[in-house]
Amino acid sequence: MSGSSILLLAALVLLLLLLVWKRRGSRGLPLPPGPPGLPLLGNLLQVDKKAPFTSFLEWSKQYGPVMTVHLGPQRFVVLTGYQTVKEALVDQADDFTGRAPVPFLNRIVEGHGLAISNGERWKQLRRFTLSTLRDFGMGRKRMEQWIQEESRHLLDSLRDTKATPFNPAFFLSRAVSNVICALVFGERFSYDDANFLRLLHIIAATLRFASSPMAQLYNLFPRLMEYLPGQHHTVFHNMGELKVFITKEIRRHKETLDPDNPRDYIDCFLIRLNQEKDLPASEFTYDNMIATVLNLFIAGTESTSNTIRYAFMLLMKHPEIQEHVHEEIVSVLGQHGVPKMEDRKSLPFTDAFIHEVQRYMDFAPFSVPHYATKNILFRGYIIPKGTVIIPMLHSVLRDENQWESAWTFNPDNFLDENGNFKKNTAFIPFSAGKRSCVGESLARMELLLFLVSIVQKFHLSTPGGPSSLDTRPEFSSFVKAYAQYELIVTPVD
Repeated sequence: MSGSSILLLAALVLLLLLLVWKRRGSRGLPLPPGPPGLPLLGNLLQVDKKAPFTSFLEWSKQYGPVMTVHLGPQRFVVLTGYQTVKEALVDQADDFTGRAPVPFLNRIVEGHGLAISNGERWKQLRRFTLSTLRDFGMGRKRMEQWIQEESRHLLDSLRDTKATPFNPAFFLSRAVSNVICALVFGERFSYDDANFLRLLHIIAATLRFASSPMAQLYNLFPRLMEYLPGQHHTVFHNMGELKVFITKEIRRHKETLDPDNPRDYIDCFLIRLNQEKDLPASEFTYDNMIATVLNLFIAGTESTSNTIRYAFMLLMKHPEIQEHVHEEIVSVLGQHGVPKMEDRKSLPFTDAFIHEVQRYMDFAPFSVPHYATKNILFRGYIIPKGTVIIPMLHSVLRDENQWESAWTFNPDNFLDENGNFKKNTAFIPFSAGKRSCVGESLARMELLLFLVSIVQKFHLSTPGGPSSLDTRPEFSSFVKAYAQYELIVTPVD
């Protein structure tokens, strides 16, 4: 054998050993399997750019429910199916509480706030946020009354359309946002407030961009993207406007603060900040306050308003379901009764419809990415520290082992044979475990009270008829983005 052949053989053996070593973690256990990829790019070119979750779901059929995918320089471990996601987020909750430092989000909040923080910062801010929002009525009677009052404003604005076509997006976001504004800022804003509308436009555009292929490129190559032109620069500039608004609100609260009578979330944060200003380990800082208020403002506006907008679309797409929901509501409340949370038990089909909207809409198919803050042993594999973890909520909400009609819209998924509402543990649109959405109880209350009050009073239609509506997302990644449509609301009372 020639010298060159020996060198080539040695190089091949070395490469093989290197590949085997890379497939094993620090405990000698293998990484989860996954599709082969290209150097530097990994599996990036193989992914559906408009709906990456569809590629992941297809790969999981070959490589299993725990799978490694490389996108650019970043390693991802993808978890699919209800049992796998539950085992990670609930049964091994302490191992999977880490939140990935998503570059796009991190660029906006600069590492501060609740949404993508970890460790002591996350623990302090989550505990405080949950207790404070509950103190101000989240999930309780006081919050119910606020939503009922906001519903009246929304119903009046819908009547003013006089049965002419309109885009419902900002009608809904104004109403839903005012609920979180009452909790966080202690006030609601007029639907005609130009500054308020500007902020809602920024939030909607930012969330839509966050699900675009361009945003995913930013997340994979943030340093490079900072030097390239594109819409991301406009988004970051506009988000600066939102932070300026929040900073002004905090300043206004500080000037009128009465420590004995806190009015809202910001007041409570300011009081806690003053109490702990000399504690080095305290996470109650102005930067964390601005970022957390931003987290609440955005999450409390777009997710619920988009869900209601999608519910409208499904009601128009399925006129027989709209008629069934309306008849049930009127049979319980009449034409003029004010919806209350206690009515839910008497509205099983309506409750099932709302749950099925959330399941079928699948608003955040990836959830917010988790992160291995240490080496994690899971199902015989090692997930190395620094790995981004994707608990695919899409795969849970479409798990054929959990849902009779996994791939079609069918409220019967939440009804038993007697027409009573039926719970399903695989219903986790708000995620599960210790990083589940802090505003889940608020969102549930808003969805029921807003939707019932609207379907009670109006018949919903669209100029082009049911066939003109496309319930599929235009593109989807961080969240699903759906096409705009025109709505006609015709009073039925």
